[in-house]
Amino acid sequence: MIRLRPYKSCDSEAIAEWVKDETVFQKWGGERFGEYPVNANIIDAKYKNDNGDCVEPDNFYPWTAIDDHNRVVGHFIMRYTGGDNRQLRFGWVIVDDALREKGYGKQMLTLGLKYAFDILAVERVTIGVFENNAPALMCYKSVGFNEVEIVYGQPWNIIEMEIKKENLLKY
Repeated sequence: MIRLRPYKSCDSEAIAEWVKDETVFQKWGGERFGEYPVNANIIDAKYKNDNGDCVEPDNFYPWTAIDDHNRVVGHFIMRYTGGDNRQLRFGWVIVDDALREKGYGKQMLTLGLKYAFDILAVERVTIGVFENNAPALMCYKSVGFNEVEIVYGQPWNIIEMEIKKENLLKY
């Protein structure tokens, strides 16, 4: 069982350890952090000093998933898109690579969706995934995200996904 809590600076050390190679870096969205390799200081500065690249001051919500032993097991961010407080975007989703394929990502995103729909009262949550990231795509589908469109790009195409409150699977 996992819980979510707001990101703390100390979490950046675990997150940086999970980004073990350049492919993981790119699939995670690492280009927003500069060039590979990324480290804890770069991640924390992006969050604390650059507001996760969000222009609006109250538009960046990084979350950390912790297990029953308060061990950091996953991470993702939420942000409103297009100035619309009825729509959130999830991003920078990552789970401890030693714990992948054990349901932690699904649990983490399910909790995030519950918060988004029940607390923030949004109507829609979006997420993007590179087409060559099959494990992430399966995870997102397992919590109820549906494919909306493919955005052709470099280095890989992006599958845009969404979940609307009225279509939400029961959590």
